[in-house]
Order: sequence, then structure tokens, then C-alpha cells
Amino acid sequence: MKLTISRNDLNEAVQHVAKAVSARTTIPILSGIKIETSELGVTMTASDTDISIQSFIPLETADKRIVTIHRGGSVVLPAKFFVEIIRKLPNDEVHLEVGERFQTQITSGSIDIELVGLDPEEFPVLPHLEEDRMFSIPGDLLKSMIRQTVFSVSTNESTPILTGVLWSLQDGVFKFVATDRHRLATCQIKSDAGDQLRFSNVVISGKTLNELSKIIPDQNLLVDIVVADNQVLFKLGNVLFFSRMLDGTFPDTTKIIPTSFRTELILNTKALSDAIDRAYLLSREEKTNIVRLSTTESGSVEISSSSSELGRVQEQLEVAELRGEQLRIAFNSKYMLDVLKVVDSEQLFIGFTGAMSPIIIKPDHENSLHLILPYRTTN
Repeated sequence: MKLTISRNDLNEAVQHVAKAVSARTTIPILSGIKIETSELGVTMTASDTDISIQSFIPLETADKRIVTIHRGGSVVLPAKFFVEIIRKLPNDEVHLEVGERFQTQITSGSIDIELVGLDPEEFPVLPHLEEDRMFSIPGDLLKSMIRQTVFSVSTNESTPILTGVLWSLQDGVFKFVATDRHRLATCQIKSDAGDQLRFSNVVISGKTLNELSKIIPDQNLLVDIVVADNQVLFKLGNVLFFSRMLDGTFPDTTKIIPTSFRTELILNTKALSDAIDRAYLLSREEKTNIVRLSTTESGSVEISSSSSELGRVQEQLEVAELRGEQLRIAFNSKYMLDVLKVVDSEQLFIGFTGAMSPIIIKPDHENSLHLILPYRTTN
């Protein structure tokens, strides 16, 4: 293989696929990036068996030549060094030439680097997915849905299914659900996928979704999503992102979400976030993160936390609306702050059904819902 390629385009493709390289793999070939030529351009591929990312660099775009292939072929180069080398090359053009036993020479300007390559025949073949179950979603909307749910996945590997986000598409509603048994986040949108396309119990690792989110461009590009038996494929322009689904059945969370409340609040999102952030300063010193919220006779809300060594924080908050019974409740302030960081509305609704029942938080639109379990405290 011998080719000349634009450094910027090569670097962009390499940075994308490098997200699928595992640093701790015991299979040497998976620590590399596969480079392969065709009559249309150059394809980069990386995989850790759970996710695989492929990025295609065409020979030319409308206004410039990107790749010149002098001799076709393929090679696998060690990702750890290849990624850093390409990123640090000073010249706009890079020459790659693969010799005997996959010895690869990388030349750019006066720089000459040799890397020991691996046999591309040993690299795993990417799955071929039938595209009969495909639908599209704007990239910024997909990123937003990931952001509003992924923080609630479990980090405990003893229940692998909860380390992922549940996806479903039913009756034209595309929905995400994540829970770690202490909190829950859901987000849903109307989909134009049509009534024929339906699926449930598609669970994708939270780590995978975080990596996917980094690749989705900021401009409003449509992302095509293909759902197969145990794989999901995301098509983002010249990038293909394959993810294996998590095995197992996601628990039914619908029954734990209350539909009526004994106490209802509507508050300013930023004011509540700032107040809990201040109370969190003391609560984290106690390593409990416990903050208390209580309603007052005057119709306001009190946020407080205390530390046996440092003292106490207490703050009164004005509310837009307060309906129902008086309330005093304790909760994990870190969990509440995680929710408030992703709420994208000026005001939010908080519903309570009692001091030991789930707390429900909703922005002022109906697209998302968050649930936090309260703490039982001695006082």
C-alpha cells in the first residue's frame, strides 16, 4: 500500500475511530487501527468488540483532492502511536507506504517515521446489518436525549443491564430510560419512523453513548439509526458507529413513577440549582450529600444542610406555585444537581407524594422526567 493523504482529513478520521480502541485489550490486533484502500478512497476502522467505528475518507471533495492512491492495500497500525504521530505532524501532506511484513513508513516534510504494522487479515470483520429497520433523527436532538439520561446509568458492573440506557420506539414515540435504582431519567420525542418500525428492550451502554455523543457534529446533521438483532448502527456522514446491545431484560420502571402528588412546586430552575449547590458544599463534607427541602407556612421553600464540624446552611427560596400539603424531605444533593444541570427550561415542576416516596422533577415541557428516591433521616 502506498498513498498520499491530507493530514487534516487523516487526523479527523483517526480521532473518530480511536474512540473504539481499548487500552486494556488482550488481543493485540484490537489495539490497532486498520487502514484500507479502495477505488473510492481510504477507510479507517477500530474496534473493541463492544463498539466499532469506521471512518471513510473519499479521494476528493467538490473543491480539493484529499487522497492519491499509488498502490492499493491495507495494514493495521498501533493506535497509541499512530494517533499521536498524525496529530503532531507539521505538514499538510502525509505519505504512507507499507513494505514487507507490514513495516510502514510515514513521511511528512522532513519527518520520517517507521511503525511496525500488523496483518489486516487478523482484524475482525464488521457486522453487515440489514437496513430494513432504519430511522433518522437530527443529531442535536439525539445528543440532547443522551445528555438528559446517560448520567443516571449505574456504574455497578454487577448489574450490567443497568449500565445502559433503554431505547424503545412504540407508536411513533422514541424513548430513552436510564436508572441506577436510586434515580431514574426518561426522555422522549415524537418520531416520524412510521408505525411499522417498533422495538423495545434495546439497551446501549452509557459509556458507548458518551463516545457516540462526542462524534455527533454540532451542525444539525441527520443521524441514521439501524436496529438489528444484537447491534445498533449509527450512520453520521462518512462515519459508521456500531454498538453491541447489552444482554438481559431491562426492569419495568413504569410502575414506580407516581401520577398524582400530595405536594406540588413550580420553581425557577437556576435559583433552585444555585441554592442546592451552596447547600451541597456542607453536605459533601459529611460525605452523605444530604440536603433537606421543606415548605414554610409563608408559602416559600427552605433549602438546608448541616455538618457536625462546620455548621449549617439555610436558605429561603421564592416559589412560582405551591400546592398541597406541607412537606419536609431529604435527598442526595449530588443527584439533584445532576438533574438540574441538564434541565433546559427556565422553570421546573417538582412533585412529592410523601417524605419517603419518589421525588418527580419535570421541566416545563413534557419531553423528559426525572425521579430521585429520598433519604430516610433520623431527624
